[in-house]
Amino acid sequence: MPRGRLITIEGLDGAGKTTLATGLHDELRRRGVEVDLLREPGGADLAERIRALVKDPSLTIGARAEALLYAAARAQLVEERVEPLLAGGTWVLLDRFVDSSLAYQGAGRGLGVEAVREINRLGTGGLRPDRTLLLRVEPSVGRARQADRGAADRLERSPQEFFAAVAEAYDRLASDDPERVRRLDGGLAPQEVLAQSLTALEDLLPDT
Repeated sequence: MPRGRLITIEGLDGAGKTTLATGLHDELRRRGVEVDLLREPGGADLAERIRALVKDPSLTIGARAEALLYAAARAQLVEERVEPLLAGGTWVLLDRFVDSSLAYQGAGRGLGVEAVREINRLGTGGLRPDRTLLLRVEPSVGRARQADRGAADRLERSPQEFFAAVAEAYDRLASDDPERVRRLDGGLAPQEVLAQSLTALEDLLPDT
């Protein structure tokens, strides 16, 4: 049985990742692809508990602790869910993965992209996505969309400069690895973004 594909979706908060993930999941299933949709942090009991911690606006969490918490949640998700699914031939569509930590904690929190990459290499066992879809929006657009969703979580309350650094880091990651990371225009309507994502995955999709 061929190994499944790992497809990750990245971008700023408010870029439309969850909308794309849901639409892409439905479209892949319609095309006969066996696929599971997971989110980060989360997707496993331990990871969901860590998610509640890192998003809690009442907590003060240092930058290094934040990076390690995300890596711990990711390690559990990979071991418990992602690797078994891939080994069984199922595709995994993952709302955020290592690139989020590289951008948010490595660049946004100033820990350094390579330092954060190293702890995540341990946490994931070196697992790399087959393709990453990067939804690009201006930080101001992402923040405006967040405001429409209600109360902001701990990370969403970070200053504008933080999100500008994150956006810049995402663009650098895409430039450094253009074969894996494909940029999508998050400012388009959801159906147009979905169409872009399918084009970006065309070489991986089974013949229909």
